[in-house]
Amino acid sequence: MENILFTLFLSISISTILNIILKKFGISHIIGYIITGTLISHIFNFKGFDLSSLEHIAEFGIVFLMFTIGLEMSFDKIKKMKEILLLNGFLQVSISAILIYLIAFYIFSLSIEVSLIVSLSFSLSSTAIVLTYLKQSKDIHTPYGEKSTAILIFQDLAVIPILLLITFLTNDTLSIGEVLGKTFISALIIILFMFTIGKKLISWLLKFASNTRIEELFLASVLSIVIGTSILANEMGFTYSLGAFIAGMIISDTNFSVKVESDISSYKDLLLGAFFFSVGTKIDVLYFLYNVHIILGIFIATMIIKALVIYVIIRRKADKSTAVKSALALCQVGEFSFAIFALALSNNLLSQEMANFLILVSVLSMILTPFIVNNIYKIASYFVVEFYESDKITPIIAKNHVVICGFSILGRVIAKDLSERKIPFVIISDDLRHVLLGRKLGYMAYFGHLDKLPVLESLKVDEASSIIITVSDTNMKILICEAILNFDKDANILLKIESLDEKAQLKDLKIKKFVHAHFEVGRLLVEEAMVNLEHK
Repeated sequence: MENILFTLFLSISISTILNIILKKFGISHIIGYIITGTLISHIFNFKGFDLSSLEHIAEFGIVFLMFTIGLEMSFDKIKKMKEILLLNGFLQVSISAILIYLIAFYIFSLSIEVSLIVSLSFSLSSTAIVLTYLKQSKDIHTPYGEKSTAILIFQDLAVIPILLLITFLTNDTLSIGEVLGKTFISALIIILFMFTIGKKLISWLLKFASNTRIEELFLASVLSIVIGTSILANEMGFTYSLGAFIAGMIISDTNFSVKVESDISSYKDLLLGAFFFSVGTKIDVLYFLYNVHIILGIFIATMIIKALVIYVIIRRKADKSTAVKSALALCQVGEFSFAIFALALSNNLLSQEMANFLILVSVLSMILTPFIVNNIYKIASYFVVEFYESDKITPIIAKNHVVICGFSILGRVIAKDLSERKIPFVIISDDLRHVLLGRKLGYMAYFGHLDKLPVLESLKVDEASSIIITVSDTNMKILICEAILNFDKDANILLKIESLDEKAQLKDLKIKKFVHAHFEVGRLLVEEAMVNLEHK
């Protein structure tokens, strides 16, 4: 017991110190947890120990992450995303797997079984790392964020048939048709149960717990839902995270979604820390040093292949910038590869040395990912014109100024009027063309995202007289308004709306002034008509 407590104490101490240091250099805390896991595993010589208990605990970090993603992915939203989820996801996994298989089989002369395992595992990306970043940065609502999330959700679904296929390779009793049939029936049962009885049960439990006004009881009910649905999915032959994701989708349609996400956020972060720690324990430093050239070569080749595949798939129906950022976000090998390697190893489809090699390639790509996603706009600017300033804007010298968010037609009209009235203003837009046009007209215009804290600070939003938001997308309006009000609760936000329905969606936000585009245009037209009438 004392040894366990000392190990725990040392782990927490090292990770805390490392993350404080890494934060000063703008490096993700994920790296700190991975390094801690590596150090602790070597200090206490974990090599050869059974760490399955730790890995089970760590897996629930991904479970809670997928649950929070489900909270933002209602069934209606999934239906709207069905093309990018099903088609893009299928194309990404299948094409990546085929290309990697051909290289493994024909170039490296691996067996059919090993080539298949390598190709399928390497086709998957890291849900834990990428979705953590997308949620923290709120890029999950951007075009590249939505497309990346959709592909990651499909990959999570794809893990099921992949694991079944590996099982089938060593199973002489069941045919592949029987395996697929069993999987289909199980999937049908869990979906029907979750969206009928499960939905009613979850809604009743949350309502009951809420009415008691006992915070501990409400939290206990949420944890019970997450763990219960995860176990149910696992018992039916699926991943824990799939059950949690469906539960999140069900709760997203209730009035409790915001409170639920807030209550479990600390548990999610703690368990995700455990997951990344467990990733670090898998790193064999000596083996890596002896085989560094081969590991690096395979690691680079894999990331390039996946990036090119994702870029081509996304580029079909998206702009170059979205395609590049999606490719950068998803080019790594994911954590589900560990489950595939473990299953293949237990069924003697992989040697221990090959498993160690593949794990190191996967871990190395995961270590690099936080650096990529945290600087994704900057890296993307090397491949596509981004005019990168986002989140790194030099603080302006201004006070009592107007901040204009968006510089389409309405934004230009506002800027022209303010300029004529000699009222100081600054423009912020995530459209490069608009930024360049604003600068050409002599305005102070920046490329960036107003929902990001560094941008809010740099533009001195808390000292602005007004913030005028002209963007059209409702979700983006909500994101921006929430970020501004969290930064400055007394901010004078003037928001353009297109309909009363949109106003209803924004009713919970403390917006000082709504300007209905059609009402205002109508009023001005009537005023002009009255002027003409008076002249006759």
